[in-house]
Amino acid sequence: MSTFKLPDLGEGLAEAEIVQWHVKVGDQLRIDEPMVSVETAKAVVEVPAPFTGTVMALHGAPGDIIPTGAPLIDFDSGTVVGRMPAAVDEPLIEPAAAAHGTGVDTCRQRAVPAARALAKRLGVSLAALTGTGRGGVITIDDVLERRGSADAVASVSPRLPGGRAETLRGMRRAMAHSMALSRAQVAGSTVCDDADIHAWGRHGDYTWRLVRALAAAARHEPALNAWYDPDGQSRTLFPYIHLAIAVDTPDGLIVPVLRNVESQAREPLLESLARQKEAARTRSIAPEELRGFTLMLSNFGTLAGRYGIPLVVPPAVAILGAGKVREDAVVAAGRVEAHRRMPLSLSFDHRCITGGEACRFLASVIADLEQPD
Repeated sequence: MSTFKLPDLGEGLAEAEIVQWHVKVGDQLRIDEPMVSVETAKAVVEVPAPFTGTVMALHGAPGDIIPTGAPLIDFDSGTVVGRMPAAVDEPLIEPAAAAHGTGVDTCRQRAVPAARALAKRLGVSLAALTGTGRGGVITIDDVLERRGSADAVASVSPRLPGGRAETLRGMRRAMAHSMALSRAQVAGSTVCDDADIHAWGRHGDYTWRLVRALAAAARHEPALNAWYDPDGQSRTLFPYIHLAIAVDTPDGLIVPVLRNVESQAREPLLESLARQKEAARTRSIAPEELRGFTLMLSNFGTLAGRYGIPLVVPPAVAILGAGKVREDAVVAAGRVEAHRRMPLSLSFDHRCITGGEACRFLASVIADLEQPD
């Protein structure tokens, strides 16, 4: 009998939720036939059968959250194909370093890789945790709960009557993890200013102009189009821009990535963005379209808001937020005039980006935005 484990369906994905089984115990399956649909942090993914054989057991029911590397399905199987390999067969067990002191705990803890990495960064001892994942595996939530309980006040407000508890799943769960990691890892700082876009036509294309301005700024100040590695105390500067653009959906925030925006023309780029937005809203976006961003953009002004403090998601080091365009009273040639202005908020990781670099980057964004159409 062969056991197929949940593979990493995304870059460093810690877990996935079973949406629907397409098979049952006793079914005969052939290679590549649809086996199960799972919801990852950002998309619903159909996992094909890696074996030809008979289904012997299903590990989990719809709604269950399965850690990456945990058993998913058992087969009485034939040949294994390499199209979607199972997670590495090494057990998810590592000696847990004590949070205080230089020794190593004598017990060995089972934890998903992302939880081990998070515990190391937060100084949480795995030996002090009780895993709530399948088979007692320690999950990211277990680490965050331990850290949160250490930081929390002694008294907790009781639940108010009439409220409805709702477990965070899918995109909202992913957002909670990403924001917790950002808070734990990034030394965030934000600088704000306005771009006077009075010279634009009345119906300027905000998204295209923002993308163009970011590309121009990255040419002048490339330090913000980078990744930072805190363990190696190093940064990687990129000659291209893979831009993550936040998209608001009823299910939560999703961030597709536009590739090589510095070399794309306006129409192809906007067509790609429209396609990705539609795929995001229908939960059909491919996992590879959510990975590998080098810079981030949040155009929250399409909804509301003037300035904000966007959060940097590591390993990237910068994110630009664009607020709601409105008319402001400005002084021009000694007269008070009404000009349209776009508020901008640039957040950056102060561990590897200086204030001067951030301000020069923002100044370049503004200079490009203030050019006529």
